[in-house]
Amino acid sequence: MSKKSVFLTQVIMTFIMAATMSGLMGLIFTGPSMEWLAGWPRQFIIAWPIAFAVTMVAWPASMALSGVLLRSRKGVPDVGEA
Repeated sequence: MSKKSVFLTQVIMTFIMAATMSGLMGLIFTGPSMEWLAGWPRQFIIAWPIAFAVTMVAWPASMALSGVLLRSRKGVPDVGEA
């Protein structure tokens, strides 16, 4: 995957995750109310850059970890393989 694709994927994925998580967590905390609806945009604006910064570290770390885990399973058939 090119660096441009990785970057764009991180922008899109963090947008989706920040919007979803800030909305859901606010909804759980305050319940469906005008307070929740009014606070969600602010929470999202705070959450998105944090999520993006975290993925800059988490993406390479999780790719490396999955590579290690998959290499350690070499020779073990995947589910559905015989």
